[in-house]
Amino acid sequence: MKEISGLLAAFLYLGGTITYAQLAEPTQSVVLRAARMLDVATGRIISPGEVLVVGDHIQEAGSHVNRPTPKTEIIDLGDRTLMPGLIDVHVHLFLHPGAEDLQTVEESIPQRTLAAASAAKDDLMAGFTAERDMGTEGAGSADTAVRNAIDQGMIPGPRLRISGNAVDLTGGHEDANRFNPAQHVLSNADYADSAADLVKIIRQQRKEGADFTKIYETGRDSFHDGVFQTPYQYTEAELRSAVGEAGRYGGGRGHGVAVHATGEPGAGYAVAAGVESVDHAYNLSDDTMAAMREKGIYAVPTFAISEYFTEHAGSPASAAHRRAEQDYHAAAFRRQLAVGVPMAVGSDVGPFPHGTQAREMVLMNQYGMPPLAVLQADLLNGARLLGWEGKIGELKPGFYADVIAVDGNPVADVSATQHVVFVMKGGVIFKR
Repeated sequence: MKEISGLLAAFLYLGGTITYAQLAEPTQSVVLRAARMLDVATGRIISPGEVLVVGDHIQEAGSHVNRPTPKTEIIDLGDRTLMPGLIDVHVHLFLHPGAEDLQTVEESIPQRTLAAASAAKDDLMAGFTAERDMGTEGAGSADTAVRNAIDQGMIPGPRLRISGNAVDLTGGHEDANRFNPAQHVLSNADYADSAADLVKIIRQQRKEGADFTKIYETGRDSFHDGVFQTPYQYTEAELRSAVGEAGRYGGGRGHGVAVHATGEPGAGYAVAAGVESVDHAYNLSDDTMAAMREKGIYAVPTFAISEYFTEHAGSPASAAHRRAEQDYHAAAFRRQLAVGVPMAVGSDVGPFPHGTQAREMVLMNQYGMPPLAVLQADLLNGARLLGWEGKIGELKPGFYADVIAVDGNPVADVSATQHVVFVMKGGVIFKR
């Protein structure tokens, strides 16, 4: 079993006799042992916990596993909890803290791609072994290169589902509406102003390697005197065209359409059209929530980004406004939980520092979701949403050996996910 240190994983050896891919190739069996192990499906904590990894897959998991050969390595992680690698279904690898509009204009795509590779490493080292990149914010299909480089063992990072640019209409949420129009600053998304445009841009993005399609369905938002409003961008019929075109490529979950949708009627249009997730979901109608429950469409709350913006607001008045909006969202989240809307965990990391997004799980717990339910939303629902159910998200025979260890017991205190001390992905140790 090869081990890649955090420093070594940052470098490529091009032109020599050794490559990152060679360093990252799992070569033998290893037993991971700790005081506890999480069975996320049942919520049981198994004590002690052991996982037998052969190559890039789990062969056994339980309180005691076989040692296949005398050379089987045993890694004792002590008073910690073994659990599946974390999943973040809403990340932006091509963003970093700072003015989003300016960084997408001032920084070149090559520069942003290098930064995205660094962000992917930071997320992996924080225990996130699978992610969904929700739009490159103007970097086009550059995330195809990042995903492929990770898959080929050239750079360290999570398993990725990628979308290329998001899709938006002229003058929509991501268009350069605040710039001097004479400068013709481009949108951070790909333009589509009709059903035909949506189909055409989806075809182009899939040609360039996108796994799924991210569409802005609402925005920009307004929140005044406790009233939340947001204009919709595409009709239900237009979204149905997009969902149908995405479905034409096959692949099942993880290859459809996800929407940025904060409120009605846009969220309702998206759910009726059959999208895979409604991201942000500040305000959903009773009918929309019921349809999401019946269809298994996930809400992805993204509390962490809102908290970060509140903490970094430019004035006390702005901070108070953002705090009130977060409280409004938290109340809506509790209503969604009561109705049974399925949840997945996505942080919107990028505008806040990569590698810190386990805070999202702490906030979901704080706003009313029990720790085990948060972990199941992250690991079980996250795997389903990404189309990797039966492959990641559990410590079971036949699953990829994506295993982390955390201090403490995450079922008792979900903030344990913020204290990752060991990371294995596909049988390769990246942090120890």
